[in-house]
Amino acid sequence: MQLGSERKAVGKTVVAAVIVIVLVVAAAAGVYYYTTLPKSSTTTSSSSSGTATTSSSATVNTLTIDDETWPTGNLNQLTAIGAIPYPDWLDYTVYQSLVTVNGTQLYDSGTVQVEPMLASSWNSSSSGTNWTFFLQKGVTFSNGDPFNAYQVWGELYGFYYLSGNSSGWAVGYNVFNMNTANFGPSTLALMGSTKTQMITPTAQLMAIMTNKSWPIYVVNANEIGFNLKANFQYFPQMWVQFTGLMFDTQYVLNNGGFGTPVSFNQAFNNNPIPGTGPYVVTNVAVNSQVSFTQNPTYWAKNWTASQIKANPYMDPGHVKNVVITVQGNDLSRYVDLHSGQADIAPILTQDWSSVVNNSQYSYFVMPNSAANIVGIALNTQRYPTNITDFRLAIAHGINYTAIADAAFLAKQGGGLTPMMGPEYPPFTQLYDLGNVPPYQYDPTLAMQELQASGVNTATMPTMQFAIIDGCGVCLSTAQIVVQDLTSMGIKVAVDQVSPSQYGPPLVAGSGTYQQEVNESQSIVNIMWFGTATFAPDEPTPADSWLTWVSNETSANNWAIYSNPVVQTCVNDLTNGTPEAALTAACTAAQARVAADAPYIWLGSVKLFFGGGSIVWNNGVVKSFLADPVFSGQSATAIFNTVQFTNGQDQ
Repeated sequence: MQLGSERKAVGKTVVAAVIVIVLVVAAAAGVYYYTTLPKSSTTTSSSSSGTATTSSSATVNTLTIDDETWPTGNLNQLTAIGAIPYPDWLDYTVYQSLVTVNGTQLYDSGTVQVEPMLASSWNSSSSGTNWTFFLQKGVTFSNGDPFNAYQVWGELYGFYYLSGNSSGWAVGYNVFNMNTANFGPSTLALMGSTKTQMITPTAQLMAIMTNKSWPIYVVNANEIGFNLKANFQYFPQMWVQFTGLMFDTQYVLNNGGFGTPVSFNQAFNNNPIPGTGPYVVTNVAVNSQVSFTQNPTYWAKNWTASQIKANPYMDPGHVKNVVITVQGNDLSRYVDLHSGQADIAPILTQDWSSVVNNSQYSYFVMPNSAANIVGIALNTQRYPTNITDFRLAIAHGINYTAIADAAFLAKQGGGLTPMMGPEYPPFTQLYDLGNVPPYQYDPTLAMQELQASGVNTATMPTMQFAIIDGCGVCLSTAQIVVQDLTSMGIKVAVDQVSPSQYGPPLVAGSGTYQQEVNESQSIVNIMWFGTATFAPDEPTPADSWLTWVSNETSANNWAIYSNPVVQTCVNDLTNGTPEAALTAACTAAQARVAADAPYIWLGSVKLFFGGGSIVWNNGVVKSFLADPVFSGQSATAIFNTVQFTNGQDQ
């Protein structure tokens, strides 16, 4: 579960236009599925005054990046099962995924195809229930261990084990019938019985790995197979990040193993598991700084310029050394950027005017219809927010325009695009199927709903509105909400919670649905949805439904909300329901969610962090890519994609 201060609390990022996976193009090595995602990215904006402090002709020996917080989950990739580490500085730089999405096409045209990464290609059966991923050959981890299907098999079942054998172990995607797999401590013991089982398995282990009745099985050293319980057309997109990021399972087994479902192996917290990516970690100063250097054995380091252009996340990088430093104070990050101590840094509300008024800076702007949203969750299990009319009164009693202006810099290059959840607006085939408008500020209607709720505001207890300490947009929004609700007689106080405590029993969203139900009376009535902004775990239309409003989610149901009508849509997304029936079920679910108001969706953000963005010195940095789903995993540049103004290639 992710608890970083600039993203969602536990888990999920972008797309635009339409996301329809209907175009299937046959290729020599398999079948590629093309998806429509949002046009956006490193769009920049700057204004007149100021000069660059660094000459564009200078050679950059070390790329320096400031970030706001130390990663929740530290650097331990085992925690990916909970949609962390976050921010994950090792995302695509150290750990690569089975597939990715083409950032260049995403940013330039709005149309993107699922691209090879560690899987060179993939195909599916005609029924869509069996998939085969063909792995890149000759790939090694940075320590020299080979990457192969055995390693993938071991990692994925390791995640299944760490989930407590949950059917939704793959960040909530319940697409496998895990009952056919007999995986547990005895299998793990066999995997660790020699120092090379993931490289050259014994016959006993190979018999288990190649068992095609299991949901995940080995075909051969370079092919991994998947049996789905039903057709799920977005299956490749499940592996873009988090549990799709590959690490050296053999190294894990040789260094204490995975741990247990209640106690992950912490040896990897600050001693990262080797990956296959273009950089390696060379030094860790806990809670302060991480240093990276280019991986001398990176398997794609000799790719041609045309290959990199077609698949830019594969870039070996253009500078030998990278240093990322935690700098929690916004003014300090701005001073670092201005003085040249940092080349890239997040700059937030309090110093934003210094960015927009200085031409030496460029900043990242989201697409108009981004899958990076902000919202408020209402505890549907605790009085008085367990009363539907009371929740609706809150939804109609909030001044959304004031929030967009004051908290999200609507007049300074930012703002919010109104939306009605639970679907992200870019996924138009499932977004607002009933044409339900976003909640509107209507004080008269709000007072009518408050009266209908039967809540006596004179005697009701003061409710807590929990936000994460240090989140500027959260605090600014909460202050406006408190003011608006106070004018209605509703008592609310803001509770600023430290990042380390931003979990049960203070807020929801950090346990299974049933765990949250059990703890609901100790969870606050109102909470910021996530930490600052919230983005998908994986870029599929099913993502938000499977987490926010499902009673089977492993995390992220912040409102502790479930309804049988809604659950039908949730289930139909992964059980192979025909399109017409799925649309009908989700249309009914959309209407139910809107009427129940478990969440107040404030809108999709225009700046990367809502009240601020990733900023760079354009005298040094020319461009870069963010993570494939716009802050789904990384709060800064994917630094191997950084292009320098001087055109250097170190």
